[in-house]
Amino acid sequence: MMRWRGLIATGLVLVMVAGCSRSDPRLLNITADGDGPDEFSILPTRPLEMPPSFAELPPPTPGGPNRVDPDPEADAIAALGGNIDRASRDNGGLVGYAGRFGIGAGIRETLASEDLEYRRDNDGRLLERVFNVNVYHRAYGPLSLDQYAELERMRRAGIRTPAAPPEPAE
Repeated sequence: MMRWRGLIATGLVLVMVAGCSRSDPRLLNITADGDGPDEFSILPTRPLEMPPSFAELPPPTPGGPNRVDPDPEADAIAALGGNIDRASRDNGGLVGYAGRFGIGAGIRETLASEDLEYRRDNDGRLLERVFNVNVYHRAYGPLSLDQYAELERMRRAGIRTPAAPPEPAE
């Protein structure tokens, strides 16, 4: 009986000592803190493929793109049924199309300055700023759209909304 008490006491002491560990657990630390690669920044590449002719291969460009490197913009264009060769990397066409009904050319600068002014007016109370508390939802709350009220407004107007999600159960 004394032997069991001694083993239980030893086990409890070991558990308590293990609980007093001073090392920082790294299980939830997802930032790269060493000199090695960051496993979250590594993207999978496309599979290697043999070209139909080696004469079609582009000349090597040190530091340039690789044929198997991922290209998210081109992948999105292809997934949406667009032509990658016709796609431009700037968004001038999109801005032009969006402004076809007379939107000002400097709309981005205007919105950026108005948003900066709004954020300065709604940047939180003194202690929220001192302790760097996120006040985004409170600041932009009055500007948010009530999706269910808008859904009802559209349905009353006779607009079909077949893909609308059901209201959440409260």
